[in-house]
Amino acid sequence: MNKKTIITIIAILVIPLLAFWGMSINNNSEATAQTSGLPQIFKFSSSMCLECKQVEQIFDEIIPNYKDKIEYRQIFVDSRKDMNDPLIKKYKVTLVPTVVMVNSDGSVAKTIVGAAEKSEYENCIKGLR
Repeated sequence: MNKKTIITIIAILVIPLLAFWGMSINNNSEATAQTSGLPQIFKFSSSMCLECKQVEQIFDEIIPNYKDKIEYRQIFVDSRKDMNDPLIKKYKVTLVPTVVMVNSDGSVAKTIVGAAEKSEYENCIKGLR
């Protein structure tokens, strides 16, 4: 094998690993403290979960309507390492999808485990203070 072939093989193997590592760090390194004084929504999901994809579609429709009124974070739980995320521990997430809605004072307003109807999510968001 020549030098060019070896470099190509290394690039094919290393670049996806670095990209995955970088995405994992970005998803899990967010601060747990409230920064904006707004109510917060934490959506815990997995890229391999069908119910999570349904919930994601619902939130893709809902969240733009509330972008100035709530702080929204999506936390992916795709590997065993992700289970060390402080938010997962704080809100005792054991299944995905799980949506935790937190009032601006830090109190948990609602936790929804599993997929729910769009109207239930919207009603809960409207009830956040």
